[in-house]
Amino acid sequence: MIPLTYMMSLSAILFSIGVAGVIIRRNILVMFMSIELMLNAVNLAFISLGSRLGSMDGQVIVFFVMTVAAAEAAVGLGIILSIFRSRGTIHADEMTLMRW
Repeated sequence: MIPLTYMMSLSAILFSIGVAGVIIRRNILVMFMSIELMLNAVNLAFISLGSRLGSMDGQVIVFFVMTVAAAEAAVGLGIILSIFRSRGTIHADEMTLMRW
């Protein structure tokens, strides 16, 4: 069995990589994938804590998070595709206006 500290450390590292991706990178698609990485890091923490405590609560929460993440991915990719079609770029620095 893998120790809880390893799983929590991996989760923290993955979450930190996601935060760095959102802060450092300016490509909207990379920022979107970084957010997904952060969600998966939190899911890993929920699963490892639920496994440690012998509870199914962590897995249930992960199921709901994955459901919301799937919906968020569909809407987010649709918005990114719409932005790319209207402006021809997905660079965050060039998105200064919120109107069409």
